[in-house]
Amino acid sequence: MKLTVAITGASGSVFARELLRALDADPRVVHMDFVASQSALRVAAEELAFSGRNDFVEKLLGHASEKIVQHNDSDIGASIASGSYPSDGMIVLPCSMGTLASIANGLAQSLIERAADVVLKERRPLILCVRETPFNKIHLRNMTLAADAGATIFPVIPSFYNQPVDSDEMARQFVYRVLAHLGLPQSDAYIWKGTP
Repeated sequence: MKLTVAITGASGSVFARELLRALDADPRVVHMDFVASQSALRVAAEELAFSGRNDFVEKLLGHASEKIVQHNDSDIGASIASGSYPSDGMIVLPCSMGTLASIANGLAQSLIERAADVVLKERRPLILCVRETPFNKIHLRNMTLAADAGATIFPVIPSFYNQPVDSDEMARQFVYRVLAHLGLPQSDAYIWKGTP
């Protein structure tokens, strides 16, 4: 698979980190285009205690990756801004309410917004992992607009029935659910087997 991953300025950098780690380790994923908004960089600096754009992916992963290509969010001429560029889908995790609004209303003013617009017009999977609470009516309307356009709204709501030992495990299991939805089930994902 060839995927696009974007992170925006909502809280939840640990989820983005676990997503990149899972995709980088998955041999079914041969290429990833990655975009972080300026707000995402700022939030990550606060939540994960690091900063900088040039080696941001390496900091998230803990090592360099040959399958990830990082793009600047202001580069609307990047490959992922065109429908002719081959892609199997896009994940935005976390997806801020501002990014949701722009995608839902087709603004396409940044690379993240344009790439999402392209994914929708080409009828490819777009998973928006929205992160906010509580939702106001504007948020809910924008989620409905995006869903009507073909996006999957996948709120960042971790599970607890697997009894996660820490926030990293909680984020990892959430990411596994997102990847399963995209057709990339993970071998160590917790699967509920029912009660006796």
